[in-house]
Amino acid sequence: MTRIALFDLDHTLLPIDSDHAWGEFTIARGWVDPIAFKHQNDAFYAQYQEGTLDIHAYVRFATAAICQQGATNSIAACALFMGSVVQKALKSEALALVRQHQSDGDIVAIVTATNEFVTRPIAQAFGVAELIAVELERDGLAGGTGWYTGAIRGVPSFREGKVIRVEQWLQAQGLAWDSVHTTFYSDSMNDLPLLEKATVPVATNPDARLRALAVARGWRILDLFG
Repeated sequence: MTRIALFDLDHTLLPIDSDHAWGEFTIARGWVDPIAFKHQNDAFYAQYQEGTLDIHAYVRFATAAICQQGATNSIAACALFMGSVVQKALKSEALALVRQHQSDGDIVAIVTATNEFVTRPIAQAFGVAELIAVELERDGLAGGTGWYTGAIRGVPSFREGKVIRVEQWLQAQGLAWDSVHTTFYSDSMNDLPLLEKATVPVATNPDARLRALAVARGWRILDLFG
């Protein structure tokens, strides 16, 4: 069977939440009102942890700054974000885990609820070509900018949507669930649908609820960062 290693990103491969950190980065650059943005950003993050997040509302909020700034400024800022924030969060343990699966011949993919603008460079930093992230709609109308609109394109890779998006990805490669052996690493109860679908679920740096569930079900628990 084709062996596939699927990784959640934030708090799984990274010890930070990249989307939340990007929001903090835009505050530092003066792109948003610091008090109002931080209050709303923290509220959305709490909703994510509680499993109550409206992903469409969050993505509109999280991408408002780059929609306003446009492509040139946003891409330049993302490069600075990678250098000043993300590179410090690339831990040897996570890089080694990814490399081990690659060395074993597994297909490796990152499956994240964070949008593609933030996560594409991070996947590249991990040496992972296959990224299943929240895809963003672009303004393709005549006279449009071709840049992001703030809306989600297609099914968001969030909660049950991760299962759908992975299935679509498999189909595009001529594969199906019953023809692959999947290992999925995640820290969050939000990823329970994909953890239950995977051949081997691995609760990685798990939150308290996922840790308790993993213990109850006999799933492997991996505390990657100590």
